[in-house]
Amino acid sequence: MATSTWVLSECGLKPLPPVFARPRIGAISCKSPSKVRFLNINKGLTDLNSEKRSLFQCCSLKDRNWELRVSAPLRVDTIEGGGEEGGIITGANGVEQELPEFDPGAPPPFKLADIRAAIPKHCWVKDPWKSMSYVLRDVIVVLGLAAAAAYFNNWLVWPLYWAAQGTMFWGLFVLGHDCGHGSFSNNPKLNSVVGHLLHSSILVPYHGWRISHRTHHQNHGHVENDESWHPLSEKIYKSLDLATRILRFTIPFPMLAYPFYLWSRSPGKSGSHFHPDSDLFVPNERKDVITSTICWTAMAALLVGLGFVVGPIQLLKLYVIPYWIFVMWLDLVTYLHHHGHEDKLPWYRGQEWSYLRGGLTTLDRDYGWINNIHHDIGTHVIHHLFPQIPHYHLVEATEAAKPVLGKYYREPKKSSPIPFHLIGDLIRSLKKDHFVSDTGDVVYYQTDSNLSGSSTPK
Repeated sequence: MATSTWVLSECGLKPLPPVFARPRIGAISCKSPSKVRFLNINKGLTDLNSEKRSLFQCCSLKDRNWELRVSAPLRVDTIEGGGEEGGIITGANGVEQELPEFDPGAPPPFKLADIRAAIPKHCWVKDPWKSMSYVLRDVIVVLGLAAAAAYFNNWLVWPLYWAAQGTMFWGLFVLGHDCGHGSFSNNPKLNSVVGHLLHSSILVPYHGWRISHRTHHQNHGHVENDESWHPLSEKIYKSLDLATRILRFTIPFPMLAYPFYLWSRSPGKSGSHFHPDSDLFVPNERKDVITSTICWTAMAALLVGLGFVVGPIQLLKLYVIPYWIFVMWLDLVTYLHHHGHEDKLPWYRGQEWSYLRGGLTTLDRDYGWINNIHHDIGTHVIHHLFPQIPHYHLVEATEAAKPVLGKYYREPKKSSPIPFHLIGDLIRSLKKDHFVSDTGDVVYYQTDSNLSGSSTPK
């Protein structure tokens, strides 16, 4: 302590008072950061002579009026057992204080504007030529895969084709998804035309889906108002028959839900993405919904005609099976971006919900080689908070926002080239995340012990 006081006095600085608050995690800045070296809090204060030399780099004994501006104390108290589970902090006087555990349901100490300000300005720029280049790339690959599979027409080739083509269909969906958010370009007509072509080709009603997905983004994390894979209240859950519960929570059935969701939505909600008078839409959206339904019908008719030309078996192999692989991708990704974390995450009601707090319960996922194929949609937190950011800027925007988000950002597990690890996350979540309480403004998933096979409810 005496040595530290001497060093600070030689630099013309007054010793700082003891600070026992939890140290902030992140970069420490000053006017000339390249001239300052700071301590690694994990190593502790092990070499005082070395630290004297480090401090002398930012001030001279002859110039004691030099002003050092930092965003955190120079002296950092040691932490034992820190992390997500809290820990013990030891102050300079030797008194130990217990730190509170991180509460993911607590209001964050930052605002949406703070995250926005941390993201570089160029990340908000939409380049329609760059966006179209991704469309061109994906369409060429889809047509090439279909031509190659039809040419070889070999049962050793078909399974590989189905996996690859189904994944490419999912990539097409993500590009149409960007059109729906307006992150594809600043031209609404271009977004609409490209979105209809991409989504209709994989039997998705563009405007019907776009509007319901907008509802999802505007209400993410809200128990009742969210639209996509939102929790069932205990009352609604208990009203379901056993067969419906099994279909919703037993692999592989939940991964085949998307087409049925388009027609009838989730339990507890009514309406269809194809019907202009559905509860999903307001009267001035009627024409948009009708347009999308007509485009969807035209694609379905084209597929029927193609079946007469190439035969139903060839159509099954070329299109129908890849379509269901795409559906599985869509349900898997959508579910895991809002479920399946090792720690329980909150859902909100009433005044406890806010756009920011709801968005912070979303999860990033690493998909290995698939990241590039499905246009980095795994960087989901920033996408949810700022859906207007183009997909090709999401990774950079996420890295820039991490220091602000702190523990409210949950680093995804690193994936192997093929993200098989996500299957385990999916199965574990479906076994325990069944319903939430009918009451309370901050709630967490509970488990039906009869459905999960566990001895006690959780």
